[in-house]
Amino acid sequence: MAASYDYEDPSHYDTDSITHRPQQDQQPYDPTFVPDSVKTFVVHLYRHIREKNVYEIHQMYEGSFQKLSDRLFKDTPWPSVEAVAPYVDHDHVFCLLYKEMWFRHLYARLSPTPKQRIDSWDNYCSLFQVVLHGVVNMQLPNQWLWDMVDEFVYQFQSFCQYRAKMKNKSEQEIALLRQYDQAWNVYGVLNFLQALVEKSMISQILEQEKEGLEQFTATDGYDYNGGSNVLKVLGYFSMVGLLRVHCLLGDYHTGLKCLKPIDISQSGVYTSVIGSHITTIYHYGFANLMLRRYVEAIREFSKILLYIFKTKQYHQKSPQYEQILKKNEQMYALLAISLSLCPQVKLVTEDVNTQLREKYGDKMIKMQRYDDEAYALYDELFSYACPKFITPSAPVYEEPLVNYNQDAYRLQLKLFLYEVKQQQLLSGVRTFLKLYSTISIGKLASYMEVDEPTVRSILMTYKHKTHVVDGDGKVTSNADIDFYINDDTIHVVESKTTKRYGDYFMRQIIKLEEIISDMDRVKLD
Repeated sequence: MAASYDYEDPSHYDTDSITHRPQQDQQPYDPTFVPDSVKTFVVHLYRHIREKNVYEIHQMYEGSFQKLSDRLFKDTPWPSVEAVAPYVDHDHVFCLLYKEMWFRHLYARLSPTPKQRIDSWDNYCSLFQVVLHGVVNMQLPNQWLWDMVDEFVYQFQSFCQYRAKMKNKSEQEIALLRQYDQAWNVYGVLNFLQALVEKSMISQILEQEKEGLEQFTATDGYDYNGGSNVLKVLGYFSMVGLLRVHCLLGDYHTGLKCLKPIDISQSGVYTSVIGSHITTIYHYGFANLMLRRYVEAIREFSKILLYIFKTKQYHQKSPQYEQILKKNEQMYALLAISLSLCPQVKLVTEDVNTQLREKYGDKMIKMQRYDDEAYALYDELFSYACPKFITPSAPVYEEPLVNYNQDAYRLQLKLFLYEVKQQQLLSGVRTFLKLYSTISIGKLASYMEVDEPTVRSILMTYKHKTHVVDGDGKVTSNADIDFYINDDTIHVVESKTTKRYGDYFMRQIIKLEEIISDMDRVKLD
C-alpha cells in the first residue's frame, strides 16, 4: 500500500511554483511551463496508477485535480502532455489519460478551438483502441471511468451542435471540417461504445451474476484478484452512453434496448456514481415518456427525485453539484408533463409530490385544460427539460450555408405536441368516465355533443392511447380508469389508490424530533 499523501493541504505544495511567477495571471499561457505542484501531482498519480491504489487515485482525481485547476488553471489549460511526459517516463497510457483530463478541463473552463475538438476525438480514439486491443493492467475509480464515457458523448453532442451552426463559419473552419470529416462521425462514436460493450462481455457477466456465477455488482465492478476493472466498467457505462446517444438522435426504442442488460429496478454499478445514476434515469425516463410509457417514466422519475431530495446535501462540494441540481429541475418538469398526460399521482411519493406542487402546481392545473395556454406550457416545459437533440449528418458545403442546429429539436417538439393534441379529446372522455360506474354510449354521446359512431371512435382512441407495449413486448395500461363495453353500455373500472400511512408517520416523527431538538437548545432561567 502506498503511503498516503494529502494533496489538499497547501503546505504540501512547493510554493516556489507560484512565487516565481507573481504576474502569472497577466502572462500569456505557456504550455511548456509545469509548476512544481503539477509535477508532484502527475508523479504521484502515475505512481498510484502503477500500484493500482484506487483510493489514492480517486482522492487525487476528485480532489487534487479540482483544487489545482481552481488555483492555477482557472482560465487557462493545464500544461501540455509533452511538458509533463518526462516526469512519468513518457508512459503512453498515462499520457492518454492525462490528455483526456486536459481536454475535459478545457471544455469545462474555456472554449475549445475547432482543432482542439478534433484533437480530443483523436485522443479518445487512441485511448479506446488501447483499452480494446491492448493489455490494460490498471484499476481506475468508477468516477473517472464514468466521466470518460460521459465526456465522450458530451463532446460528440457539442461537436454536432458546433458543426450545425454554419452561417458564420470562417473559410478556415470550413476547410478544417472538410479535411477532418471523420472526426466525431456518428458511426465512429456508436462503434466505439458498442465495441466496449461487446469486448467487455458485460451483458454476459450481468446475466451470469443473476445465477450467482459473477460478483460484478457486489464489488462495484472492481477486480480484487489483481486484474483490471477498466474494460468491464467502461463497457458497462457504455450501455448508458449508447442510451444517451440514441436519445439525442431521437431513437428511443434502440436506446432502451441498449440499456436492457442493466436492471433499472435494482441498485447497480450505475448507482455507485451520482452522475451516472442521474444520467441513466433521466434518459431512461425521457425515452419512456416519448414512447408513451408514462407509468414507467413516472415511477423512475419519482424514485430518483426522492433520492436526490434526500442526498443532495452530501454532494455540495462535488464538481457535479450544479449539474445535479439542473437535472433535478429538468426531471421535475418531465414528471409534471408525464402526470399531466397520465394522472397517476399514486405512483409519486409524498415528498416528491409536495416539491412538484410547489414548482409546477399552477401550471399542471392549466395543462389539464388543453387550450392554447396549455400547449404553450407543454412547449415551455418540454423545451426546458429535453436533451439537446442533434443532427449527426455533415452539412452540404456546395449549398448556401445555413444553421441547422435547431432542426432535430424542432422535429422532436413537433412530434411531442402532436401527441399532446391527440390527448385533448381523451381528457373530456376521462372526465365523464370518472363520474359513472356505468353509462350508455348514447348518453355519453349526448353529453359530449357528438354522434354515437364518433364516441365509439373516441373510446377506441382512449384504449389505444392508454395502452403501450413495454420493454418485454407485453401490452400494459397507463390508465387510472379503464372500461369495457357490453351491449352498448360502458362499464367503468377505476383503480383504487393505496393509502400510504408510512410516509405520513415518518414525516411527523422527523418533525417531532426537530421540535425536541429545538426545545433542548432553549436555556431556561
